[in-house]
Order: sequence, then structure tokens, then C-alpha cells
Amino acid sequence: MQSSDLLSDAISNQRRSEQRRWFVISILSVVLLTSFILDVATGPSLLNIKDVANALLHLIGFNTEVDPTTKVIVANLRLPIAIMAVIVGGVLGVGGAEMQTLLNNPMASPYTLGMAAAAGFGAALTLYVGSLGLSANVAVPLGAFICCMLAAAFLFALATMRHISSGQLILAGIALLFLFQSLLSLVQFISSPELSQQILFWLFGSLSKASWSNLAIVGSITLICMVFLMKDAWQLTALRLGEERAKSLGVNVSRLRLKTLFIVALMTATVTSFVGIIGFIGIVAPNIAKILVGEDQRFFLPLSFLIGAFLLSSASVLSKVIVPGALFPIGIVTAIIGVPFFFWLILGKRR
Repeated sequence: MQSSDLLSDAISNQRRSEQRRWFVISILSVVLLTSFILDVATGPSLLNIKDVANALLHLIGFNTEVDPTTKVIVANLRLPIAIMAVIVGGVLGVGGAEMQTLLNNPMASPYTLGMAAAAGFGAALTLYVGSLGLSANVAVPLGAFICCMLAAAFLFALATMRHISSGQLILAGIALLFLFQSLLSLVQFISSPELSQQILFWLFGSLSKASWSNLAIVGSITLICMVFLMKDAWQLTALRLGEERAKSLGVNVSRLRLKTLFIVALMTATVTSFVGIIGFIGIVAPNIAKILVGEDQRFFLPLSFLIGAFLLSSASVLSKVIVPGALFPIGIVTAIIGVPFFFWLILGKRR
């Protein structure tokens, strides 16, 4: 009787914990929606929040009265940028969450492992050589994607080697980060002043080139990758118990690590190739999610996505209001937001 009571209490506690986690996810969803609407409303011509909400409702099929000018601004100019901010921020948050899960290190992220820097070098090199006869809108993302996947392939090769620990993999990623940053500086040094300015602005990160065609590519790949990650949620949660325990539960650790690393690399390469290098979100978002809901991947992954999306969406709003009438590089804004969060996390864990 006593053991059944203990089991009943354990089940009850687990259900309460899950309800609390779903509540946190619901709250963050509402906060993200608010930030998203503000992002659509903010810009050179400031729109009324009510008009923006009516325009968004009209676009999804509701019969609301909308001013034609507002509808054009929202549908063709503001909405693609706002959606891209949500997707890119979410991808960076999830990428950081999975890197930290695989390597058991709160500092791991696609940025610190050199993938973002590799994408930046690929874009800069493509601009320097003249796009190789292709349109710059095609060649630059393609060059960034190829170099990012090459950096990921190097990490894959290391991960398959025996006796390579997660710490050594992080050190290798940091080495890649410095290598590609150095190569990037070299390209900037030998470029003309005009080309150097193009490279510099792209490397700060920008959502200004977001379009419905870009969103179709980024959104499709993100959705497919998220489905695969959520499918492996139980195995990834088991991995947090330690490799030996995960193996005893039937998890193929090597296969899971390679599969997850490939998915994260694909997501990172895709979003970075369209928006440039954006740091800090991949580190900050998963750490906040871990504090709020723990490391059960069923909740940890969605919340990492929501927090990353909120951070970049908020940064997009700030990038448009810091200098009225001008678009401030969003990568600088994320660093300004990310550094205080980062110190808060460090001091919080210390306490």
C-alpha cells in the first residue's frame, strides 16, 4: 500500500510539473506574439497597433476593414522581416540547445563552434570573387551555406573518431571560429573599400533581405528539422543522463550525435546564409529555457525556440527605433541584449 501511494504521488508530481511547463510555454508564446506584432508595426512609417492587428487578421482570412496602404506595407515589407526574425531566432535557440545537449557544455552553440564564422567567410569570399556569374542574391547564400557545411563536416569527422571527448570537440570548434574569422579579416583587408563595407554590414547580421521566397526555403527546412529533433526527444533526454546510461537504455549514442549535429548544421547554414552572423542567441536562449523547464527535450526544445525567437524579434524592434529612420545592424543589437543576459546567467549560476 505504501509503495502504491509513493507511485501515485510521483505520478501526481510529474503531472503538476508538466502542467507548469506547458504554462511557461503558453506564456512565452503570448509574449512572442506581442513582440511579433510590435515588429510589424515598427518602422520608418509607424503603424497603429490596431491597424496592424486588423491587417494580419485580414491576411489570414478574417473579414476586417484594412487601409490599402497599411495592407501593402504589412504584407510586402514588414511581415517577411518579422517572420524571418521569429524563424531565425528560433533556429539559433534550438541549435544552441542541441549543441549544449550533445556536448554537455553551456557554452556550446553553432556560433562558438565556428559554423556561423564559416558561413560569414563563405559569403565574403563569394562577394570578393564576383559571385561567379550568378546573381548575388543566389551566390552569397550559396557560398555561406557551402562553407558552413564544410565546417560541420570537419566536426562530423572528429565526432566519429575514437577517444574524442566533447571538450575536445568544443576546442576544435573554437579553433574553427578563429580560423574563419582570420580568413574573413584577410578578405576584408584585400577588398576594395566599397566591397569591405558590403561584407562588414552583412557580417553584422541583417533581416532586410527577407522575402517570401527566402521564407519558403528557411521555413520548410526548419519545420522538417524540428520534426526530426522532436522525434528524437526521448533519446536526447536520455543522453543527458550520461553516455553510459543512455547506451544501457538502448540509445545509439554515436548515431544520435551525428544525426543531431547534421540537423543543427543544416538549420544553421540555411538561416545564416540569408541573414548573416548573429551571435549570443544560441547561448542565451537554451540556458534560460533550462532554468525554466529543465532538460526534458519535449519542453526544452520548444521553449528554446520560443525564447530565441522572442530575443531576435525584440532585437528587430530595437534595431528600428535606436536610430529613427535608419536600420541598425541587428547583430549589434543582439550582442547588446545578450551580454547582460549572459552575465546574469553566470552570476545566477554562481549563486
